[in-house]
Order: sequence, then C-alpha cells, then structure tokens
Amino acid sequence: MPSMAHEILVDLFKNRPSLAAEILAEVLGVPLPAYTESRLAATDLTEVQPAEYRADVVVVLLDRDVPVRVVIVEVQLAVDPRKRFSWPVYVVGARAIHGCPADLLVVALDPAVARWCAEPIEIGVPGFVLHPPVLHRTAVPVVTDLGEAARRPELGVLSAMAYGETEQGATIAAAVLPAIQGLDEDRARLYYDLVYNSLNEAARRAMEGMMKGYEYQSDFAKKYVAQGRTEGRAEGRTEEAARNLLAVLRARGIAVPDAVRERILAQKDPERLERWLEKAAVAASVTSVIDEPN
Repeated sequence: MPSMAHEILVDLFKNRPSLAAEILAEVLGVPLPAYTESRLAATDLTEVQPAEYRADVVVVLLDRDVPVRVVIVEVQLAVDPRKRFSWPVYVVGARAIHGCPADLLVVALDPAVARWCAEPIEIGVPGFVLHPPVLHRTAVPVVTDLGEAARRPELGVLSAMAYGETEQGATIAAAVLPAIQGLDEDRARLYYDLVYNSLNEAARRAMEGMMKGYEYQSDFAKKYVAQGRTEGRAEGRTEEAARNLLAVLRARGIAVPDAVRERILAQKDPERLERWLEKAAVAASVTSVIDEPN
C-alpha cells in the first residue's frame, strides 16, 4: 500500500513539526541553529506551483519568531529520477521564501531506495552539490525508553514501524503504548493502529495482552487495514514470483542490471511474471525474458 505508507509517514512529521529537526540533529548529525519554535509552513516552494514542486512537509524553525532554518521533509518509497531535479528547487526555493538557510530530510526506509536517495546531486554550478541527508530503516532510533517515548511519541511510532517485525517489537510497543494514551483521541487511535499493524505475531499477542484485546479503532485504519490484508496477499504472491524469477536468472548465470532488477520487483501482474519465469528457464539473456510483447 504505497500511498498509505506515504501518507502515514508524512502525517507523523506533520503531527510533530519538531521531529524533522530532531532527526537531522540527533540521528543524522546535521548541525542546526538554536530555535524556540518549529512551525509547519506552506509546501509550495516556487512562485509557479505545479505539483512537482510541492514538498511533503515544510517546517520552519524560529528563534523568537525569526526564521533561522527551513527543513523540507520528503518521504520516498521508490526510486524517482525526477526528484533529483525537484529537490534542489525545494532547497533554494525555501531559502528564498523564508530568508534563511534550508535543509532537506529524505525519509526512505527501504535500503535500496535510501542508497539511491543519498547519492550526491550535481547542480551544474562548480561546488554546488546537494548531499541529501537520508533517514533509512536502520538509522531510525530503537525507542524502548518510556521517557523518550513520552517525549516524542511520533518517533516511537516510527520506531515501531521500522522494527516491529523484529524481536524488539514487543519492547518498543511496551514503551510506546503508555505514551500514546496521553494524546488526543483521534491521534491515539491512529497511532495504536499503526503500532499494532507493524508488529510481528508474537509482539501483537503481547500488545493484545497489555490492552486486554485489541481491535482497529481509527476510521483511517479500518479503511486501509482491511484493504491491506487483501492487497497484502496479492502483493505477497507477486513479490515471491519476482524473487523466484531473479533466483532462476542468478542460478543460470544471467546478469541482471539494477534497473532491470527494480523493474522485475516492481511488476505486479502475476501472469506476466509467470510468463517471464517460463522464458527464464531457456533464455540466453535477461533482455529476451522481459522484452515485450510477451
């Protein structure tokens, strides 16, 4: 459910505007000036406002109402070459609009996408190179401290989303659940759902024990979780078929370029994957496997 995952991550940063600055400074080591307030700003970053120049989240850090830094948050779930042109526009546009330096924070939990996002972007002017700071899955802090979760519940939810399926999932949930209880009702219901849906089965059972039975509460989750269960089964089948195809190609010694590998993994048509798999058994090259028509 790419659209759901994107919306969830964007909302975490919107619900806690200071989260982007905290991650830049405390997790990624980006120096920031002293500030007294973090405030959401408009996401349109040029005078002409086509959709491709609207960032996911824009946060202005202020020191006694004076802007001292702009942080642009971009959630990236897949490789998108267009971003290498729009991200520099976001940075210089935000700098011009708010009259202060600007930072970019890219959230890319998938390791392959994160590596792509972190590649330097040559602008063309000598010395003008953008090095996007990237929050990848293993960089997300493991939040197991009750005090830390209470101070920054959104970071706790992000931690559960990153590590909920690992053996640390239950410990993270135990720290995050008490923090969620102190939030407003709508946000608490949504965060309960996000944490629960991120956990492995053992951690879910532990969470259910803590909550004495759990059902999805928020309208958002009721809509998307049911959809996700259906889509998840289909996506699981296509993902398995794609990985089987790659395994056959690897076993036959057929080289698969990164771009082709991404195309195979992104393919959601199970019938096409099946045809590709049949062709892979006798093909001499990967091109003869995936070239259309099939």
